[in-house]
Amino acid sequence: MSTTAVKAADSHHSLEEMHGSVAIPKTWFRRFFAFSGPALLVSVGYMDPGNWGTDLVAGSKYQYQLIWVLLMSNLMALLLQCLATRLGVVAGRDLAQACRESYPRPTVFGLWGLSEIAIAACDLAEVIGIIIALKLLFNLAYLWGLAIAACDTLVLLALPYLWGRVVGAFQTLLRVVGLKRGTITAPPTRGVRILEVVTLLLIAIIAGSFVFEIAVTNPDWGQVLGGFVPTLDRRDVGGSLYIAISMLGATVMPHNLYLHSALVQSRAFPRNDAGKRLACKYNFLDSLLALNGAFFVNAAILVMAAATFMEPVESLGEAHNLLKGVWGLGLAAILFAVALLASGQSSTMTGTLAGQVVMEGFVRFRIRPWLRRLVTRCAALFPAVIVLMLVSDDAAASDKDLLAMLVLSQVVLSFQLPFAIIPLVQFTSDRKRMGLFASPPWLKALSWLCAVVVLVLNVVLIGIQTREWAEGAEGAGWNPLWVYGSMGPFMVALLGFLGWVTVYPWLRRREEQAAALVAPELSTVAYQRIGVAVEFTPTDRAVLTQAAALARGHAAPLVLIHVVEGLGADYHGPDTDNLESRADRANMAALVEHLRKTGLAVEGRLGYGDPPAELVRLAREQSLDLLVLGTHGHRLLGDLVLGQTVSPVLHQLSIPILVVPNGLNMNVQASREC
Repeated sequence: MSTTAVKAADSHHSLEEMHGSVAIPKTWFRRFFAFSGPALLVSVGYMDPGNWGTDLVAGSKYQYQLIWVLLMSNLMALLLQCLATRLGVVAGRDLAQACRESYPRPTVFGLWGLSEIAIAACDLAEVIGIIIALKLLFNLAYLWGLAIAACDTLVLLALPYLWGRVVGAFQTLLRVVGLKRGTITAPPTRGVRILEVVTLLLIAIIAGSFVFEIAVTNPDWGQVLGGFVPTLDRRDVGGSLYIAISMLGATVMPHNLYLHSALVQSRAFPRNDAGKRLACKYNFLDSLLALNGAFFVNAAILVMAAATFMEPVESLGEAHNLLKGVWGLGLAAILFAVALLASGQSSTMTGTLAGQVVMEGFVRFRIRPWLRRLVTRCAALFPAVIVLMLVSDDAAASDKDLLAMLVLSQVVLSFQLPFAIIPLVQFTSDRKRMGLFASPPWLKALSWLCAVVVLVLNVVLIGIQTREWAEGAEGAGWNPLWVYGSMGPFMVALLGFLGWVTVYPWLRRREEQAAALVAPELSTVAYQRIGVAVEFTPTDRAVLTQAAALARGHAAPLVLIHVVEGLGADYHGPDTDNLESRADRANMAALVEHLRKTGLAVEGRLGYGDPPAELVRLAREQSLDLLVLGTHGHRLLGDLVLGQTVSPVLHQLSIPILVVPNGLNMNVQASREC
């Protein structure tokens, strides 16, 4: 791009530069590795510094009681990430694009704003983790660490570009020495693959560090297993619930749903049903392995904290120092800090990609990755700078406040979760969008259960937190009504917006169904045999004119039907031989001959007895697919006595019936033709 920012109106692919860039081999083993990667990039968000903060507080304060929250969060994350991959694979849209296509513009901008807040909150946790890790490893002042954190990610994001420069330099060297006359081109998959390899190395550092930490701490595995039983601390229900919800927000991160639905489109699988089914299967395996690895890391942090710290830990620095003091191993503390730094670095790369997906998907506005990274990082740096400037003279206070900000950032993520989960569940359940891959009833029920659990926990937490703030304000001499008066309308507005996001797709489907009924798609009708009831009177002209026009238009034969009435016809049927029956046979033959001269294919059939019954019988016998009838045109009592043919025929035949008024003013040319 020649400009810094352009509207991506000409592109409808998620992460355009990566879309369909990874080829899929045919052998299953190589195919598995080709599909592996997107969930790995997403999983780093499940082990970022925000998770560290919530896991350390949970383990040091409540021991093993909240391990079940990690398991529940991991299962929910696996379910939701699988839904995100299905949306990306089947619909070819990431979650942000699907929202843009499905909601009105004001709603789209509201969802975009909430997503950007979630990304900024996540990035805040990563910034805090990086500056704390630099402090622990190099005793670097927080403000200097903040400066490094402001630009470190730009270097990591430049790796694909640097790879291209290295390949170009290597090509030049080969041409200079004469070993290569052609060119060497980097495989198109290198860009996304390099990010995945770097992420894998950082995750390996984190996992290896905690394998060592767990081996050193040697926890009580019986108590660890007991922590999988759902329970809250009875002495501090509100506090344990607050930490549980922050753990949920730290694990099921909303912006990762947007990111994962985009990353899976980087694989060049066949865009048919078989290819989509294959991609869904391998992406599920990828998510299963990557997210279970993230669960292991989070559980290891919590278990280590529970086994090591006898008192609640109020800062990551305190956890680092306690590790060094309790076990007397400097390596344990060093590995703790190294893993924390790797966690912050890996998560911040995926945050940049998520920001790009969200901005392009919601508002179709694309900026260069480095500028997107700069904007997001500046939004995250602002609150961190304020905290550090206020408490920079008190190291202990700054450590404590930074950990509190970590936990609070994860609660903010949890608040935003329903606004991502509910649209995702609705889109993946929509058979019009997903076709054969729409969520079956059992999966739809589980998905809605996840959404309800998250929503209920958030509402409870809002109530608990608002009450605590009100009590704190009252203790400081403020009227608690100020807290309720400010928080109440804000939360009601958020819940109202969430309700609108929930019901709008249903309302839109109702409108689409109503529109389909008003303006249905019309199919072509071709009549094969057209029947017409005649009475051999001048009133036949209108009926025959309509029938002849239809017969010519459909190239179909006309079957003339007349019913001979009277006692003789009722008793003798076709054997009737009286003046009336002979006249009717002669009239039928003459009318058939006359119409054939006009170029029509005509047959004549006589019925005997009750007119409605005979018309129904002959229509079925002759396999008619349209019947044209005339009305008697009687008035008042005469219509009651004589005009009783049309109604019985309508109720007994399942074919279309055209009823022609006898007084209809017909076209003169058409009348002459008949």
